[in-house]
Amino acid sequence: MEHRVRELALFNLGIDSKLRGCDLVGLKVRDICHGDQVATRAVVMQHKTQRPVQFEITPVTRDAVQKWIKQSERKSEDFLFPSRVHASPHLGTRQYARILEGWVEELGLDPAEYGTQSMRRTKATLIYRRTKNLRAVQLLLGHAKLESTVRYLGIEVDDALEISEQTEI
Repeated sequence: MEHRVRELALFNLGIDSKLRGCDLVGLKVRDICHGDQVATRAVVMQHKTQRPVQFEITPVTRDAVQKWIKQSERKSEDFLFPSRVHASPHLGTRQYARILEGWVEELGLDPAEYGTQSMRRTKATLIYRRTKNLRAVQLLLGHAKLESTVRYLGIEVDDALEISEQTEI
């Protein structure tokens, strides 16, 4: 049961934060908590780019993470998602990917279609589809260049034409 609580916190936070897997598994409790409360927003330094990125933590995710912290007796300086392997202080990216693959299979979905990157991309894609605001998505993903965000979201000419067609002068 404890692993389910951890996994729920991990997946909810993965979607909310839009962090790369290495940044998600490397979170410490203090990165997302103020005292004993999970924050509504957090800022972390990205490992790949060494740039800060801010993200929101929705009420459902805060509840899941709070439950995990309490159940696992995590302290402020502890990694949020510790590894079960004693040689590693926190869950590894491969472990994260295997956990995700198990959940995807349980849901009856094709594991080849879903992975840690699709977790990162999920909310960013929804935000883009609803708002068409590339700059906002760029900031949320922590991309330095807008072109990276366009490539990451897979925005094509059809998307650009659809936006243009909906814009009247």
